[in-house]
Amino acid sequence: MEEPEAWWSEHGEGELGYSSLLEQLAPTAAARQGLLASYFEPTSEDRERGTKLPSKAHLAIAQLVKQGHVKVIVTTNFDRLMEQALESVGVAPQVISRPEAVNGMAPLTHASATVIKLHGDYKDLGSKNTPTELESYPEQWNALLHQVFSDYGLIISGWSAEWDTALVTALEAASRRYPLYWDSRSSRGESASRLLVNRDGRVLQFEGADELFTDLAASIEALQGLSESPLTTAMAISRLKRSLLDPTRRIELYDLVMGAADRVADAIRAEPLSAGQEVNEAFMESLYERHLASAGSLLPLLITGLWHDTDGTHDQLWLDVLQRLVDAGTTPVNSATQVVAAARLIPAHLALATMGVAAAARGRESLFIRAATTIEGRTQMGHGEAVPSAQLLHANHVFASGLIKVMPRWGDTRWVYPISHLLLTDLRVFFADFIRLDADFVAAFHGYEYRIGLIQSQLAIDGYGYSPADGEYVGERGWSFASDRKPLAEITFVREASRRADWPWPEYLGGPDGLEKVLEAHRELLRSYSRSR
Repeated sequence: MEEPEAWWSEHGEGELGYSSLLEQLAPTAAARQGLLASYFEPTSEDRERGTKLPSKAHLAIAQLVKQGHVKVIVTTNFDRLMEQALESVGVAPQVISRPEAVNGMAPLTHASATVIKLHGDYKDLGSKNTPTELESYPEQWNALLHQVFSDYGLIISGWSAEWDTALVTALEAASRRYPLYWDSRSSRGESASRLLVNRDGRVLQFEGADELFTDLAASIEALQGLSESPLTTAMAISRLKRSLLDPTRRIELYDLVMGAADRVADAIRAEPLSAGQEVNEAFMESLYERHLASAGSLLPLLITGLWHDTDGTHDQLWLDVLQRLVDAGTTPVNSATQVVAAARLIPAHLALATMGVAAAARGRESLFIRAATTIEGRTQMGHGEAVPSAQLLHANHVFASGLIKVMPRWGDTRWVYPISHLLLTDLRVFFADFIRLDADFVAAFHGYEYRIGLIQSQLAIDGYGYSPADGEYVGERGWSFASDRKPLAEITFVREASRRADWPWPEYLGGPDGLEKVLEAHRELLRSYSRSR
């Protein structure tokens, strides 16, 4: 039928909709049961096509129930897809599909999960479908709904509140103790808008249940993988220290460090690729903090290893860590929000910055040059050219500077070099046990910024896109007061040449004869950065 609405207006009764159509096709409960069974029970062909099976939303909700984040599911559907999804993850729910069952049910707080099927089960002759049947609920339903809506927060998806007047009434009668969230697609109607206002609800910018609940499940999974107790981290550091100098523990050391790197990689992969909401400064802050937290158990191990592995015995391990994070941040994807896709490289950026600070403070120069130039990843969400990490992890590529500058954490303060200040502030905590004085840490961090800038300059000459990143090290306080003003980071950098016979920078920058020309050219570039502010 090409124009069902026109046919219905001529032959049907009332407004065309699911309930009115079903009432006309099957006027009795028994007739409806027989009609609906064919739509809900999958055939072998349906199973092969993946139809009439639990959706992404069902499976995501089931995972949330299994993890203890969701206790009660209220549904107006009378299929059994939610029960099937729960059973697939090993959860046997308490299912209440008839009001008479309320009195004999286990208390909600004691049951592992409770599915309340307000309209019944499709195999139950008492299922409710028509507008007349949905005008009111029996007292058992009303009492149970009052408890649920008063004692639990609510996430609503796929229900418009336009047809089920009894459920609307139950929501309006409940207290507003806990929050209410509603997906943007089904909350557009007049009744939904009224409920949102009355219950101080919030609209979530998701167009359906699949997107909402898979995003929620992924976000919670990422957060669970981020937190590790200080005791666990301290124990891991203790094990690392014992393993560093013991040749018989190389495999144990590798497993310890790479295990931490793998957990960060898992958290990166668990992050949703679509923002699902407005990409603003609050979203950017939350996204950054999740990635920072995911790296929180790895960075102390990396710093400890870099600090004590002074002869470079385990350099390949530290490079492997960076490569693992780069690989996780450049896993090929075909569709993603650009800010979210780029932010997958935040943990790798933090690891490279950690190596740079160690290079400046601990003389790990050769390792840092190798990390910045030999570790590679593909651009364009994993589909483009493989480029060195100094360019791939360039601050202007990984971070949205405009959003970083106005993140809520800053209040009304606006930093001139927001990304630089952000990293300096947050990495300081991880180096507290190794660099005691704030001034010394600032010098080491500026030393990292200067070094990565030199490498980015060389790579830009070789045809890579980004010029050196700016940072607080090029601000007005970052220059000497001599007549030929030089960056303080450059002065400290050159001083290291007289202290280390194996200083690798002249060779990397074109030999001793060309070093001064490179530094001079770089100095002029940094001077232009400073003056442009």
